[in-house]
Amino acid sequence: MPERIVRRAADRYRTVADGTETLHSFSYGRHYDAANVAFGPVVAINEERLAPGAGYDEHHHADADIVTWVLDGVLAHEDSTGQRGEIAPGLAQRLSAGSGVTHAERNASDTAPLRFVQMMLRSRNEDAPEYAQAQVPEGPGLHETVPVHADAELLVARPAEDPLEVVADHGALLHVTLGTATVDGTLLEPGDELRVDGATTFSLAGKGAEILVWRLVGPQR
Repeated sequence: MPERIVRRAADRYRTVADGTETLHSFSYGRHYDAANVAFGPVVAINEERLAPGAGYDEHHHADADIVTWVLDGVLAHEDSTGQRGEIAPGLAQRLSAGSGVTHAERNASDTAPLRFVQMMLRSRNEDAPEYAQAQVPEGPGLHETVPVHADAELLVARPAEDPLEVVADHGALLHVTLGTATVDGTLLEPGDELRVDGATTFSLAGKGAEILVWRLVGPQR
């Protein structure tokens, strides 16, 4: 049976700048841990907390798929593919950087804070950058989000009265965003993660909880 590794929210790396705070689940920027650089193609899971009006000016990415999930507030986004708009809770966004893209992100509100999770994956897209978004259904269930150019898929899990069963043939990473969840009896709170490298089946419980599930697709190189 594959090993299950729990990483707690309090153990994440932390970066603070003017109006921004980032909690990193993986090595990122000046935070380096050789034992925690990736899970399959997933190389970053950053919880971003932006003060009213704060954000990140235009910056460059390449060879990565960037997936954004807003928890509280509204994110203003613009990029060099021509996309410009606002991302609110329930809308999954994917920017595939391809050969190179620039984007800027900012809290759309001058009065309310913003909190979102931004995830990055090693991408197979070596061509022009691409943008995609998908509205994820509200309420309980195991919901699909946006496709990525990588051997993984992102699901949003919201258990109800009955637990949800998640089958992962090649491994999975679970990141709790809301409420308290139990995974086969293991208690997970917001910001906690559970990682399993190998075939597994999970039972997710916790009414009112929300869990981001990265399910690996195909054997990992």
